[in-house]
Amino acid sequence: MDPRSAAKITEASPRRSPWLTILLVYVGGVVGAMSLGKFSSVGPAMAAQLGLSLPELGWVISAVVGVGAVVGLPAGYLVRRFGTGRSLVTGLVLIAAAGAASMAANDFGWLLVARGVEGVGYVLVTISCPALILRLAHERDRGTALSVWATFVPVGLGASTLAGGAAGDALGWRGWTGLIAGLTLLVAAVTWARLPRGGAAQAAGPVPRARALTWPGVLAAAFCLTALVTIPVIVLLPTLLIEQYGRSAAAAGALTSVISLLGVAGGLAVGVLLRRGVRVGVLALSGFLVVPAAWILYAGGSAGGALTGAGVISMENGFLGALVFAALPLILERLDHADVGNGVIAQAGSLGSLLGPPLFGLVAGELGYRALIPVIAVGIVAAVGALLLIGRRAARPLPSAD
Repeated sequence: MDPRSAAKITEASPRRSPWLTILLVYVGGVVGAMSLGKFSSVGPAMAAQLGLSLPELGWVISAVVGVGAVVGLPAGYLVRRFGTGRSLVTGLVLIAAAGAASMAANDFGWLLVARGVEGVGYVLVTISCPALILRLAHERDRGTALSVWATFVPVGLGASTLAGGAAGDALGWRGWTGLIAGLTLLVAAVTWARLPRGGAAQAAGPVPRARALTWPGVLAAAFCLTALVTIPVIVLLPTLLIEQYGRSAAAAGALTSVISLLGVAGGLAVGVLLRRGVRVGVLALSGFLVVPAAWILYAGGSAGGALTGAGVISMENGFLGALVFAALPLILERLDHADVGNGVIAQAGSLGSLLGPPLFGLVAGELGYRALIPVIAVGIVAAVGALLLIGRRAARPLPSAD
């Protein structure tokens, strides 16, 4: 073959995305999510040993999300200043260091401070990872890569829940915490060695003006509302199964773990559909399935019906979350605004995750589970409406990073 012809074919062929590096970034997010949920399975043993009350245990578990609800946007600017690669490694190191410090905790205050530091690291990871994936993946692969990224929380929490029970029994809660810290530090070292030292992993250009964050703000509002009305469904599902349908705590926990993992299937489905050319607005319409699913869940029919409704809501949680991450590059003025854009989304998602469970608990406690149906309906209709606006905005060519 003529060398000049071969060169032309090479230039015409689309470049391949560095999937191994993208996978490593994804693993960083999964390890961060494992740390987020590491106390779920060992919480009772830890509370008994340290003398923690149930509210104190709740604060320890949710402190990481609380930090994200406060510092998400500022952290986005910080990631932009220091670069996505360095920010990811720094976040993982902070998580590992805070986890190691938690091993020495003897009271609530020490543990809460360590979790606060861990929360800062977690926010850095959740902002830098999708921004880094966006810059690493080539245009045709961005939707798929970001949709896969959106599954990091259910995968990490599922892995932490499954491994934490056995490891906690064998090593104790301190040993389990140390194991997670060591794993996180190992991933940080491998990530530092593997990430490119220039280009995608480094700091971006000029800081985006406030107007450039208008559409990311709309997308973040959709994400906040989605988290607000879907995540509490999973959080409160064990209580519902125990109180309304007489399931044992062990059975309710196992069923909830399976239901929560359906969000992974929802997230992966977004990547497949986007790759086939389905538009964001069309995909957003699937969110309306949450309304009848909420009715089936809380109408008081049967345990099977409740599990079916919860399964649909869990899948839609993963589906709509993945759609948010995949839609972000379609509405940015410049692709190098992704770090700050992800900061807005991270803060909004954390806020919805933090406020949703107490809101649902208050409504269900005062008015019963059926009263949650209109709450879910209003929230999801508003979220889908915002995503439909995003879909109209996204119906244009992708921006560039130049």
